[in-house]
Amino acid sequence: MSESRRLQFTPDLEICRILNGMWQVSGAHGSIAPQKAISSMFSYLDAGFTTWDLADHYGPAEDFIGEFRRQLVAQRGIDALNNLQAFTKWVPRPGKMTKEIVEKNIAISLRRMDVDSLDLLQFHWWDYRDKNYLDALYFLGELQQEGKIKHLALTNFDTEHLKIILSAGIKIVSNQVQFSLIDRRPLVKMAQFCQEHNIYLLAYGTLAGGLLGAKYLGHPEPNPMSLNTASLRKYKNMIDAWGNWQLFQELLTVLKAIADSYHVTIPNVAVRYVLEQKAVAGAIIGVRLGVAEHIQENARIFDFQLSPQDYQKIDHVLQKSRDLLQLIGDCGDEYRR
Repeated sequence: MSESRRLQFTPDLEICRILNGMWQVSGAHGSIAPQKAISSMFSYLDAGFTTWDLADHYGPAEDFIGEFRRQLVAQRGIDALNNLQAFTKWVPRPGKMTKEIVEKNIAISLRRMDVDSLDLLQFHWWDYRDKNYLDALYFLGELQQEGKIKHLALTNFDTEHLKIILSAGIKIVSNQVQFSLIDRRPLVKMAQFCQEHNIYLLAYGTLAGGLLGAKYLGHPEPNPMSLNTASLRKYKNMIDAWGNWQLFQELLTVLKAIADSYHVTIPNVAVRYVLEQKAVAGAIIGVRLGVAEHIQENARIFDFQLSPQDYQKIDHVLQKSRDLLQLIGDCGDEYRR
């Protein structure tokens, strides 16, 4: 992979700007065969897609990382681990937080992933009214000082509460948020604030669960029963809030014309758009390990750049959509209504 495909995320951590998303192994997207999944992980690593995004509640995702690490060492030696980055999440139920509670839960991820220290721990909190999230982050900071966590991050926090966390003296390196051509809420407040405070954004939902693809161009609006994965159902609802199927078809048509001009695909253009936005370090693309691979296609995201004319054509469609910030709120607010 060329250098443009990689980013110095922190002084001691370089990542691939396309992260392999492991929500798809959680069980909400169909069954995954563990042996085939681990074999597929080698294919991604060898193609330069070295960075993985997962969570404590994504089914066996953390266990897959642990087994992958063990097989990687067995086949290629311990130095092979230097080219692997795995970012997990901790998503506790709100309530009183103690050092013991935090340490116990992080210990589970350390054990499952077979690591001494987590590369990046992304913290999520469901209820802002419960201020114990600050205690949880404080104790996570202590574990970071003890070497059990290398870097501390957030997922689905809004700009207001990101400010509160920074004001409490807690060092955050990134915030993972929904960010796509459909959902551009991060551009309103979040991206500028993150730039000002040296915080990166990690974007998920960039392909709207697969809806931002040629398969749905010229396709009638899908029946809810035909949306057979959690991602398709989730992002079809987001499209309905954003506009309607007719406007979505207009967007796909414009994206197809742009993609054809660069000899790439609609998903390539959709991801490229997000990667070119302020503060974005990387885009998370879900992987169906052992089921389907898009390794060669995803690599083409770095073969082109969008022109000012491309942006004009895209914006001409997007300006017809509804204001999701007004409808839903800031980043992550859809999880707290």
